[in-house]
Amino acid sequence: MRRFKFTLTLTGFVASIMIFTTLLIGCGSESTTQATEQSELNNLSASQSKEIDKLFANYDDINAPGAAIAVLKDGEIVFKKGYGSANLEYDIPVTSSTVFHVASVSKQFTVFAILLLAEEGKLSFDDDIRTYVPEVPDFGETITLRHLASHTSGLRDQWNLLVMAGWRFDDVITTEHVLKLVANQKELNFSPGEEYLYSNTGFTLMAEVVARVSGQSFAEFTQENMFTPLNMSNTLFYDDHQRIVKNRAYSYSNTDNGFQKSVLSYANAGATSLFTTVEDISLWAQNFAEPKVGTKAIIEQMNTLARLNNGDTFGGAYGQFISQHKGIEYIQHGGADAGYRTFFARFPEHNLAVSVFNNASNANPRALALDVADIFLKDQINTASNSDTTASNITPDQFIELDESSLRVFEGHYWNEEEFYSREMYINESGVLMYSRGPGNESELAPISKNTFKMLNIDVDLFVTFEQRENEKVMLVTIEEDDPIISVGYVPLDATEQALEEYAGKYYSEELSTYYHLIPSETGLIVSHYRHSDQIITPIKDDAFTSDMWVLNKIVFERDNEQAISGFRVTNGRVRDLLFEKL
Repeated sequence: MRRFKFTLTLTGFVASIMIFTTLLIGCGSESTTQATEQSELNNLSASQSKEIDKLFANYDDINAPGAAIAVLKDGEIVFKKGYGSANLEYDIPVTSSTVFHVASVSKQFTVFAILLLAEEGKLSFDDDIRTYVPEVPDFGETITLRHLASHTSGLRDQWNLLVMAGWRFDDVITTEHVLKLVANQKELNFSPGEEYLYSNTGFTLMAEVVARVSGQSFAEFTQENMFTPLNMSNTLFYDDHQRIVKNRAYSYSNTDNGFQKSVLSYANAGATSLFTTVEDISLWAQNFAEPKVGTKAIIEQMNTLARLNNGDTFGGAYGQFISQHKGIEYIQHGGADAGYRTFFARFPEHNLAVSVFNNASNANPRALALDVADIFLKDQINTASNSDTTASNITPDQFIELDESSLRVFEGHYWNEEEFYSREMYINESGVLMYSRGPGNESELAPISKNTFKMLNIDVDLFVTFEQRENEKVMLVTIEEDDPIISVGYVPLDATEQALEEYAGKYYSEELSTYYHLIPSETGLIVSHYRHSDQIITPIKDDAFTSDMWVLNKIVFERDNEQAISGFRVTNGRVRDLLFEKL
């Protein structure tokens, strides 16, 4: 009996030692794992490694969301490392093999899948989307797969539409939900090919085309034809929100009280929902340089600038964008869903690719990735283009003085119809003309002539010029070499609660299958929806209203032949003129 008791005690002692040892290892797992990741990589100098570590120092904290980075140079991963936490509840560190939801970085994979099917002769890039997805309404104009892949289709964006219809981003949103929403649309933002306007909808539709043409789910097709052949063993399209994915990072947003979970339950793929690692996406980058999947013709198509109907380019290729960084061309795409922030860039002429994945909404992976690229491209950077582009040609000694009466003529409100925003000019207590974007967001204007001012305390050269055109005051804002932004002076509508009564009522959108109730108040119209918190829309001028809610940015009421309110149209960044009819 005593011997049996001793055996148990000894076993418990050994178990305790094992647990204690495990805890010791666990406590050091962040630094051990993250520090040793780099030891197996040889083609990197110690100074380069230290420079990268310095860039990511703010993320090197197990008590905060982190980052993963990989650098591919001349076909080899020369740097890969993780920083910070993949899961704040369990103190799980980020490593280079941590799986991230990479959001819109997914889009290039969707285009690639379409081009693989085109290469097999199963479809054409210039086919009508309705050939494969007849639920898409006939808008009287052909929308091709090429339009979808280049954001030139004119289709309204699925996320904006869903939020306007009452959905939340943390709802379970399936491909079926998106397809039903698209099928209900009656208008486009513009004629296909006429403009560029970012639209997630097109990529959800392309993923559906892949599924219907191949006979497999989009996730299955990409796994079999892309990820497995490239040995991207930790990559998948996540189309099931209940699926367990080992070693994934969770996303977080920053608040005044620290970090909080930023929940994502998407169950749709194509526009988003690629799960991958910085290691795996480096294999993807290498496939662009030396194709193992697809052909050089596909790569060339992917890397070609898309063109509008008039022949103009706009920086967009297919599922990617072509940009300039300090005189060097690179091909890139970023992603942002929930608290995930990701960026993937290729510098083809220099055999370089950089991927940075973050799991905090306040991260800036693009800036991090380009700073890392600078370390490897410092000998190739065009010093002329690398000059300080924010340095002003106007120095303080060139400022002039204008008396208060000269400045008073510029005071007032100015309205930008294209972007639907107001700016106010006023003179502060020190006699300085101020440019106001709203309370707490103001800039001083320093005069350099009788009607032209330089804006102070900003990072770009920005000049404000005032003109009198016929019976209108006009303000032109010029940012560096860009065309001027024109705003016209106006008198804000001072609507009383009684005056707002004519706008009150119930409004219905057939395209969204949802109702809004408008209720007059002292500060504007209360917009009530059963799934959203109440919002205030405030009158600007005539029948135009705006609000702080991004999907209710621009509301313009319509009147019938008797001048009674008949409805309103809503415009936000990626949806234009969506109709709500008054009931």
